[in-house]
Amino acid sequence: MPVTVLLVDDEPLVRAGLRAVLEAQPDIEVVGEAADGAAVIPLVRQLRPDVVAMDVRMPLLDGIEATRAVLRTVPEPPKILVVTTFENDEYVYEALRAGADGFLLKRARPAEIVHAVRLVAEGESLLFPASVRQLAAEYGDGGGNPEARAALERAALTGREAEVLRLMARGLSNAEIARRLVVGTETVKSHVSSVLAKLGARDRTQAVIAAYESGFVAPG
Repeated sequence: MPVTVLLVDDEPLVRAGLRAVLEAQPDIEVVGEAADGAAVIPLVRQLRPDVVAMDVRMPLLDGIEATRAVLRTVPEPPKILVVTTFENDEYVYEALRAGADGFLLKRARPAEIVHAVRLVAEGESLLFPASVRQLAAEYGDGGGNPEARAALERAALTGREAEVLRLMARGLSNAEIARRLVVGTETVKSHVSSVLAKLGARDRTQAVIAAYESGFVAPG
C-alpha cells in the first residue's frame, strides 16, 4: 500500500511542487490538498492520510494549532510533517512540542522531501536529529522544564530503556540501536514502545523532546 499524503499550505505553488515530487514516487500518493489549517480536520477524517505535510504559518489556523486540533480530535491521527521556510524557527519547535513528528524545509531537494515523508510514515527514526537538537538548545527550557522532569521521574525507565532513549535522541534508527546494543531489532522495538508508553509520548520525536526538556539528554 502506498503512503498517502495530505498537503496543507496557503501557497498553491508550494502545494503543486510537493505534489509533483511526491507523486513521482510509486510508493507515495497525494490524496488531497488544503489551503489552510482550518480545513485539516474534516479532510483528515474523510481521506485518512498516513502523513499530513503542513505549512507551519498560515493565515487562519497555523500548523501549530492545526496539529494540536488533529491530535486532540481525530482517533488514530496521521503523522504530521510541518513544512517551513526557516529551519531555526521557534514556530517549528512549538509545532514539534505540539505533537508534530518532524519538519521539512520548503527549499529541500526532491530526494530529501521523499525521504522525510517515508521516514515519518515509518516512525522508526528521528528526522533531522541535529536540527531538533539545535532547536531544543535554543527554544527548549534547557532541562529546566519541571513538568518534563516530573514525567521522566514517574516513567521510572529501566537502565536499558534509558540507554535506548539516549540513542533515539542521537537520531539512531531501531536497526542502528540494535547493532549498537548487540540485540535484535524486535527487542529494540519493544524497548522503544515501552519508553513511549512510560513517557506518555505519541512517538519518538515527542519522547526525544521530553528527554531534552527534562534535562535527561543535553541538547548541545
